[in-house]
Amino acid sequence: MKTNLKKLKTIFLALLVMALWGSLFPCVKIGYKAFEIDSMDIPSILVFAGTRFSVCGIVICGIAFLKKDKIKSPKGKSIAIFILVGFFSIILHYAFTYIGLSLTDASKSALIKQIGSLIYVCFAFFFFKNETFNVWKIWGAIIGFLGIVVINFDADGVEFSLGDILLILASICTVVSGILSKKIIGENSPFWLTGISQFFGGIILMLIAFFCGAKMLTFNWENFAVFAYICFASMIAYVLWNYILKTSELSNMFIIKFSEPLFACFFGAILLNENIFQWQYLLAFVLIALGIIFGNTQKKEIKDEG
Repeated sequence: MKTNLKKLKTIFLALLVMALWGSLFPCVKIGYKAFEIDSMDIPSILVFAGTRFSVCGIVICGIAFLKKDKIKSPKGKSIAIFILVGFFSIILHYAFTYIGLSLTDASKSALIKQIGSLIYVCFAFFFFKNETFNVWKIWGAIIGFLGIVVINFDADGVEFSLGDILLILASICTVVSGILSKKIIGENSPFWLTGISQFFGGIILMLIAFFCGAKMLTFNWENFAVFAYICFASMIAYVLWNYILKTSELSNMFIIKFSEPLFACFFGAILLNENIFQWQYLLAFVLIALGIIFGNTQKKEIKDEG
């Protein structure tokens, strides 16, 4: 009974994380408009992302300090991995995401970013001993990739835009950061991991943006409210995600991660009036869902008998 309740709690928290992350896709686009950031103004986009994560990192590190959370010894090695997580999860991931998001719909963006989940599910056995290889995972990769192709299909055929390619790269960065986080989180504080990685990533993004000629964000009551929600959702979601990784298999979390585009489409329809009632979106949902389900089927495992 306790085991079932624990699983339900984990699923609920993971879905909460996906809802928060899903809401950020349209909210970031709203943030561009509120701060009057042109979709082609990459330095300003990076300043927006950098400011967001710098603020989040400072707040979360402050909470970790007040909670007297500990960092596993040797601390230098642990902090170095935290920074590496920040490099993939913040610097690369959000540079690709923010620029890619400026070039395509929020709903479509959330769908494309699930390609990373499929890649991990198919090749997880390379990274963790408890992950197994089986034929179903290959089928999962094929079917799931077809879902990614479908949402890029139009009257002229299949076409991947620059925004789509950047979002696929962002998705791969998510997988890399997830693997690193899973390997280090066991004996470390989710607050320190989240705070240090986000603060480092945010500062680097801001330095790059300023080097390219960007200016600091100018706040008013309207854009401050949007920015505050983005920071709040980011802090809660990332701390919860790292907390869940302490006791859950990464592949199981990536299964639940499929719900992220569902939430993104829902919030995109409400907040941006995006049209999600298109056959490509529906078919993509089905194919990606089947791909992830197949990829996590534990039947017909192939074992090395040699």
